[in-house]
Amino acid sequence: MKDALLLYIKGIAMGAADVVPGVSGGTVAFITGIYDELLRSIGAVPSAVGPLLRGRIAEAWRIANANFLMVLFAGILTSVLSLAKLITYLLEHHPIPVWSFFFGLILVSVHLVSKEIQQRSLSRLASLCLGIGFAYWITVAAPMQWSSRSISLFFAGAIAICAMILPGISGSFVLVLLGLYPVVLGAVKALDLGVMSIFAAGCLIGLLSFARLLSWVLQRWRDLTLAFLTGLMLGSLNKVW
Repeated sequence: MKDALLLYIKGIAMGAADVVPGVSGGTVAFITGIYDELLRSIGAVPSAVGPLLRGRIAEAWRIANANFLMVLFAGILTSVLSLAKLITYLLEHHPIPVWSFFFGLILVSVHLVSKEIQQRSLSRLASLCLGIGFAYWITVAAPMQWSSRSISLFFAGAIAICAMILPGISGSFVLVLLGLYPVVLGAVKALDLGVMSIFAAGCLIGLLSFARLLSWVLQRWRDLTLAFLTGLMLGSLNKVW
């Protein structure tokens, strides 16, 4: 119960970060030490479908690490549903303390993630610079205006969720760039199940596909990937500042 409660609190922290445009829940996952397990668990979900369809529920549950995912996502969902109004209020009336807190959070994340890089080399430096450049470009990109039709909401969910699990790239900020942040946040605050379900379906598809890819990349080229992720967080500080 103690471990489950701690994991639930980590989920709440991830959800709170994801609500803020410019801060990623993936950053919180890295700080709290659950990032690798999160990617592995999400990536294993498709493998659990076969045993589940054959009625081997216990095996499917174990393959997907469902206890971990359910507790964590319960915390994220609790945070998004309960803190959306609070975060909106704080950003509107007390923006500097909120952004200052997340600026410090990202700086700590940069230190913690960079410590995991085993070797220092020119290729790691190049990957770091690439991450900084990509994140900076995202933060200065001109906003677009996608329509709020169902297909747009679906693809926006798929794109935003990929950003949410990348440290340094904010899914909320991606929604701002697409012009759909007010639509999605308004649906959460008003509990508009139609909009939320379409957006969630896009998130689910994007999450299952991207998490497996990112987990594979981390296993194969861990140092280069960690350097790139460190760069993403450093580059994102431009937006937070």
